[in-house]
Amino acid sequence: MNTSIIRHALTTPAAVPQTGPRLKTNLDTDLLKLIAIISMLIDHIGGAFFPETGVFRWVGRLAFPIFCYCMTVGLLYTHDIKRYLGRLAIFAAVSQPFYILAFHPHDWMIDRNWANWNIFFTLFLSLLAMYGFKERKWWLFLGALFVVSWWNFDYSGTGVCLMLIFFLCRNHPKIGAALYVLTYLPALRGWPEDPLSLTLGGLCLDWIIFAILAAPLIFLSTHSNIKIPKWFFYVFYPAHLAVIGIIRILL
Repeated sequence: MNTSIIRHALTTPAAVPQTGPRLKTNLDTDLLKLIAIISMLIDHIGGAFFPETGVFRWVGRLAFPIFCYCMTVGLLYTHDIKRYLGRLAIFAAVSQPFYILAFHPHDWMIDRNWANWNIFFTLFLSLLAMYGFKERKWWLFLGALFVVSWWNFDYSGTGVCLMLIFFLCRNHPKIGAALYVLTYLPALRGWPEDPLSLTLGGLCLDWIIFAILAAPLIFLSTHSNIKIPKWFFYVFYPAHLAVIGIIRILL
């Protein structure tokens, strides 16, 4: 791979053209979001009811990188980034009691511990960091990155790392795909004691390795023409958590 091309991709200026294509990766975001929420639903069903059955969690690894990519597209195309961030923040707050109910009911009912934050908080902070990066507001970028990495947020700073790849390589999908795959290479070493790991012959793979399967969906264009109201994706998250929580209580 030509090193000069890689260097150019990694030093792409933050300015985004106002006309013409703003990225050359997949713009079929409604299809991607639909795949992501189905993957997330399968993951959450596994986490809540079948915690040691790997296949549920393996499928679920597709969701987070796809959500991060769709937010990168939103960062490049939205007309009002502050309103976009506001929607994420509101639904993060709205979803939190349902998330606790679904996955940490003892924290809520006994310890009153709400420090296990739902994924919308991670997505909000990741997008906030990327907004700071795009606008060269480095204090905002570093501050949001510090918060999401330091406190108890799912995926920590991984979302910012992925969004940086998607943003910087927005016009170089082959380079972006290569860097994306390299991000998950540490997952080639798993732990045999982990029931969610996959063992193939003598090789044990960490379960996050399945996130690599999201790469073709992100970096190869599709044209499904699927159109889904944007509010559906926001409402689905707290709604499915509420259903999971109620079923767990009944069981």
